[in-house]
Amino acid sequence: MALNFKVGLVGLLDMLKFANLSKDREKVIAAAPAKEITADYPVNNFAKAMHPDFQPLVIDEIIDHAAAGAKTFIFKRADGKPASYFRAGQYISLKLPIGDSFVTRPYSISSSPKWALEGKVAVTVKANPGGFAADWMLDSFKVGDEVKGSEGLGAFYYQKYRDADHVVALAGGSGITPFLSMAYAIRDGIEDFRLTILFGSRTEEAILFRDEFDSIMAETDKVKVIHVLSDEEKDGFEHGFITADLIRKYAGEEPYSVFICGPEAMYRFIGKEVAKLGLEKKFVRSEFLGATKTVWEQPGYPKEAKDKVFKLTVKQGPNEYVCDCLANEPILVAIERAGIKAPSKCRSGDCGWCRSRVTSGEVFIPEETDGRRWADKQCGEIHPCTSFALSDITIIVPGEYY
Repeated sequence: MALNFKVGLVGLLDMLKFANLSKDREKVIAAAPAKEITADYPVNNFAKAMHPDFQPLVIDEIIDHAAAGAKTFIFKRADGKPASYFRAGQYISLKLPIGDSFVTRPYSISSSPKWALEGKVAVTVKANPGGFAADWMLDSFKVGDEVKGSEGLGAFYYQKYRDADHVVALAGGSGITPFLSMAYAIRDGIEDFRLTILFGSRTEEAILFRDEFDSIMAETDKVKVIHVLSDEEKDGFEHGFITADLIRKYAGEEPYSVFICGPEAMYRFIGKEVAKLGLEKKFVRSEFLGATKTVWEQPGYPKEAKDKVFKLTVKQGPNEYVCDCLANEPILVAIERAGIKAPSKCRSGDCGWCRSRVTSGEVFIPEETDGRRWADKQCGEIHPCTSFALSDITIIVPGEYY
């Protein structure tokens, strides 16, 4: 059925004006002087402050948590500007020149977002047996050292229209850091939700941030911490591991969300326990798992590839590099060890910042950390941070500034 419309004179003039917009724009551009725009626009300045290419940071203070085998590094902006604002629960990615290597490492922010306005941001690093960057930072970092950092990254933060008003946080080891930031944000009036933390530690002495949480709980009744000791039985503490029954005990009857952050072994155990709770998928949130340390245990991994060494050819712009790549390590690790400056941020297969193209060879990507888009999978794109070589391979890697 044909539809007839009547267009008045005003409407006709509007249509003609719209049709000529591009021509009018071309005339304005042609008449403009060919000189650099020097105007200072507030909206552009705000965007740069929120999402800088990097933040020049300097270590202002180091707090040693000796019993927990960790240190908190408090950074200030080296240029005196406010630090990039972030949401409690986000992380920053640090660029670290270690020897002949250039590596990045993501660390959850352990300070209040309020600190950013003072130009400060803190991360807490825990000793990691066999770890490369963490142990180097713990041994080498000193007050006055400078480092480049990203803005706040990741989506592991409270979202009012998605999460329940009550969040039950499950933490282990240094996985407590994003929840400390959330607790500070609640205390400071930046966030508004109830936070109950089940925090697993081996012993009472090894509890990280105990004094800080005690202080927060003295100032607000919206934060509650229950310590769970695996290696000790003591009055005032839960004993064993964080189970579904323990979560139910402290979650209460009202709707709640579960947030999870901790080491890889904890994720393996907790995932099964949380599944028993029968929560809607949107009410279960977890921080990035990171690349698995035991890829040979992943479903579908060819056992014969374990411990093999392959040749990795990296093409980056006009340059080409060849280096060894161990089957047991993420391809990104081999790239960094060879001194190649490659982009990365989350190192968990999610953000896509390290996205590269495989032009020859075979790789294995664990399903649990395969954050690629459908089209990337069809076109041979991978995230080297969570991809493992199964043969000699050649990849095209984007450039990165340092």
